[in-house]
Amino acid sequence: MKLILIVCLSNLFFAPPVMAERADRNKPIYLEADRATVEDVNRKEGNRISIFTGNVVLTQGTMKISADKVIMKEDLKGFRYATATGDLVSFRQKRDGLDEYVEGWSQRVEYDSKTDKIELFRQARLKRGSDEVQGDYISYDMTSEFFKVIGSKERGVETGPDKRVRITIQPKNKDE
Repeated sequence: MKLILIVCLSNLFFAPPVMAERADRNKPIYLEADRATVEDVNRKEGNRISIFTGNVVLTQGTMKISADKVIMKEDLKGFRYATATGDLVSFRQKRDGLDEYVEGWSQRVEYDSKTDKIELFRQARLKRGSDEVQGDYISYDMTSEFFKVIGSKERGVETGPDKRVRITIQPKNKDE
C-alpha cells in the first residue's frame, strides 16, 4: 500500500511541467471593488500602495482573484505585490496549452508578479484538474506549477481542520 502511495505521489510531483498561462504575465491587471484608495501615481520614491475593499475582483489575463479586501503594492520597476483577504479568497488561472484550470482557496492570498508566485494561508486548498491538495499553507509557483504544502502542526499553529496535509490524486487513463 505504501508503495502505491509513493508511486502516485511521484506521478503527481514529477509529471512533466505544464505552465500556467504564459501570456497572463504581460496582460494588464484590472481591479473592481466597492471602494478604493489609490496613492499618487507620480511618486518618486518607494512603493505605491492601493487598497480595494468590498467584493474585490483582480483579473490579469486568465488569472482571477476574488476577495473581501486587496492591498496592492507597486514598486518603482512596476512589479506588483497583492495581499488578498476574506472569508475565503479564491484564485483561478488557466493552465498553458490545456483546457484546464488551477484553482485555490484560503483566508489570505499573497501574489507576487515579480516571481510569478501565489501563497495561500489558512484553510488553504489548491485544485489542479481533478487532483487536490489541502493544508495550512500552500506556496504555488505559477510558472513551473510547483507547489509546496504545509500543515498547521508543522507551522506551529495547531488550530483548525488543516493540521495535516491532505492530497487527493485521481487515477489517470492509460491513454494519457
